[in-house]
Amino acid sequence: MAYVTLRVETDIVRQDGLMSSQRTALVLGGGGITGIAWEIGVVAGLAEAGIDLSTADLVVGTSAGSVVGALLTTGADVESLHARQLEPVGPNERASRLGRGTLARYGLAMLLARRDDVAFRRRIGQLARTAADTGRTPSEEERRAAIESRLAGAQWPDRPLVVTAIDTADGEFTTFTRKSGVDLVTAVGASCAVPGVYPPVTVGDKRYMDGGMRSTANADLAAAYDRIVVIAPLPRGTGPMASVDAQVTGLVSRVAVVSPDAASRAAIGKNVLDPAARAPSARAGRAQAASVAARVADVWQG
Repeated sequence: MAYVTLRVETDIVRQDGLMSSQRTALVLGGGGITGIAWEIGVVAGLAEAGIDLSTADLVVGTSAGSVVGALLTTGADVESLHARQLEPVGPNERASRLGRGTLARYGLAMLLARRDDVAFRRRIGQLARTAADTGRTPSEEERRAAIESRLAGAQWPDRPLVVTAIDTADGEFTTFTRKSGVDLVTAVGASCAVPGVYPPVTVGDKRYMDGGMRSTANADLAAAYDRIVVIAPLPRGTGPMASVDAQVTGLVSRVAVVSPDAASRAAIGKNVLDPAARAPSARAGRAQAASVAARVADVWQG
């Protein structure tokens, strides 16, 4: 499996005004509605412990992580973000689900691709387009409205933010930044376009789907950075989709990976696309932060 290293040139200035050679990266992985809530809970809990991950020199967001990354890099208040996750489920919010039929198609694509990751993504891309074109997913307009409501008017930040997606036609891995000529809502919508559940997002003559079809976190994009914190609701890989461990093993960087503990997994439940589990997931993430704070601080601040 080929990995990609993205290098973002930036001048790093510490709060005391001195230049720093220790570049930090925050990697936020995919995990659905509950993943957004859990990640925000973890970030809020770590901030309460004195660890401000929003200062990262690079933020990489995949799927759910692209939502959280966009909010953090555009200056949203972490406590307000956490409070929003605790609000009651709205009357227009409905649970989506990766049905058995869709999961079976994923499995078949893995078998037919024979561990060729690009071939796997091409097959999943065809699945995504077919599901959308036959009316089995919401419309692109409906999904855009949902993404806009989550981003609350956020625009591309001046700071480095990378949002991942996959071209449904050729299976190629794509990264969007503020220099890509794609607005933030479109980029995040593409990264969150779970194949078979949500429609691919059209950009010009291409249609893009969830960046998690390459890896749930795409942590290797931060390989050039010195200190890396990965917050991954779904850290394991499946078939040709790389796990977080596979992507960070062997890096010379200092790395801390945070994934759900038993209490967080119980709060998240079996359906990561169920808004009813949003508040419990956020609370569990915040509670878990206390148990990982020392390890994260050692990487981030040590």
